[in-house]
Amino acid sequence: MIYVITGPTCTGKDAFAIELAKRLGGEIINADAFHVYKGLIIGTNKPKEEDFQGVKHHLFDFIELDDNYSIARYQKDARLIIEDLLDRNIPIIMLGGSGLYIKAALFDYRFKEEDKIDMAIYDAMDNKTLHESLKAIDHAAANNIHPNNRRRVMRAIQIFLAQGIRKSDIPILRNERPLYECMFFGIEFDRGDLYLRIVSRVTRMMNEGLIREVKQLSEKYGDNQQAFNAIGYKEIIEHLQGITSKEEALSNIISNTRHYAKRQITFFRHQFDMHWVKTVDDIIRIAHHGKTS
Repeated sequence: MIYVITGPTCTGKDAFAIELAKRLGGEIINADAFHVYKGLIIGTNKPKEEDFQGVKHHLFDFIELDDNYSIARYQKDARLIIEDLLDRNIPIIMLGGSGLYIKAALFDYRFKEEDKIDMAIYDAMDNKTLHESLKAIDHAAANNIHPNNRRRVMRAIQIFLAQGIRKSDIPILRNERPLYECMFFGIEFDRGDLYLRIVSRVTRMMNEGLIREVKQLSEKYGDNQQAFNAIGYKEIIEHLQGITSKEEALSNIISNTRHYAKRQITFFRHQFDMHWVKTVDDIIRIAHHGKTS
């Protein structure tokens, strides 16, 4: 059985997952796209080893920051662990808010083989010209990707050139049955309280040294790593580049986190058969009812 603990950021998923794992004798598989990377600590609110309370975590803090880890790689890695744990009858808790990672691991989510594309002509473009090139072939995708998010703009162009389809036309899988026996749980929340939590968390991150962390990582790896697309890192890099003030960076992180939480809420409510709970006891009760009904 796979217990998926997901939902928007700042709702306390980690503590729920660890308590559930301890009570069931289970293990946790990370489903946060940026918790896979080493070094991203303050900005991703990454739990410390002592926070795990002895619960084994998989796919957590194991990828070098300059390695471009993909959803396809995550799918392969996660399924190997899932099959192993299921074979040994160990309950699985999949934890994280990256909906496409969860979708790829648990559903029949297939990745099309792509032809090799020479992107040199696009590599040479500045961000504005590159974004205009995307707009010419996929206007909808261009509207959803910021011109300064060079990696995502390049990827959208590459998809069109390699697969012959626009990124905006790729369907999101809906209403299929998962490949494994699993249930999806989110922690009940009040939107007003959630936004206050976001402000509190981002303020705490800044006080704990987020700017110092990003500066050290940027000096070591450069500014253009895929991992730096995580909210909190891209905004601080803009600040370090002199594009924004410290106050503007803080405001941008809060705003972008709020928008991200809204997108998460929409995704989970439309993509998964979610059970919204208040306690771990609720999860165990609902799961037991689901098994016996």
